[in-house]
Amino acid sequence: MDRLTRRQGGRRSRTRTERRRGRYIQAGPANGNTDIAFDATFRAAAPYQVERDNGGLAFAIRKQDLQRKIRVTKQANLVLFVVDASWSMAVAERMSATKGAILSLLTDAYQHRDRVGLIVFQKNRAQIVLPPTNSVQLAQKALADIPVGGKTPLSAGLALAHEVFRRDKLSHPDALPLMIMLTDGAGNVSMSGLSPLEESQHIAQQIQEVGVKSVVINMEHASFDQGLAQKLADHLGGACYTLHELKAEVLYQAVRQEMQHGQTMR
Repeated sequence: MDRLTRRQGGRRSRTRTERRRGRYIQAGPANGNTDIAFDATFRAAAPYQVERDNGGLAFAIRKQDLQRKIRVTKQANLVLFVVDASWSMAVAERMSATKGAILSLLTDAYQHRDRVGLIVFQKNRAQIVLPPTNSVQLAQKALADIPVGGKTPLSAGLALAHEVFRRDKLSHPDALPLMIMLTDGAGNVSMSGLSPLEESQHIAQQIQEVGVKSVVINMEHASFDQGLAQKLADHLGGACYTLHELKAEVLYQAVRQEMQHGQTMR
């Protein structure tokens, strides 16, 4: 339960909070906390009343009797799509599904404070097409024209995602981060002296280490799959899926399932 402690409240995922808001579910030793659970405190002190010198009081409470309220509240999500926009036969299908899933998530997220963002990588760079937002209108405008084509700078996409999550944590420390990558895992552009494969796996490991939950949607055709998407997912510490059909509704449902699973785990 200690891993569930958060400093601020959201509205979706159930998580433990130190703030004086949220539903009171149980009590524990106060240890200096001032959100006192009076019912639990009285119960803790009751067995010792006969032996205590009450000093004329009807009921004597000692410091060791104090119990604090343990509360749970709802937590918001940050869903960041990281999409391979390099040239391929399926790039139009990939973008169409991603745009539809983003708009569906934003429509659903309006009342929950969830936010959705999009990074695309192609040619020799990655770029933020949609900064984390809960605005459907902003998303519609940003998603209207997305550049495609060129090589596959997978590690650049991962590095930019890592930076987005790092910055977002400063302003939204309680947001539950989820990265959805649509790729075949076959990067062919590096930013350093490492090979594209080694570099992308190294950055993926860093993303896992900062606590980002990740899912890889394998875009490689089954006949040509070399397992690179699965290896990337392994370094991210997440699942790797091959969707039966890449459509907005299917991708949306896959993301929703991961969000709900994350809430259960937390």
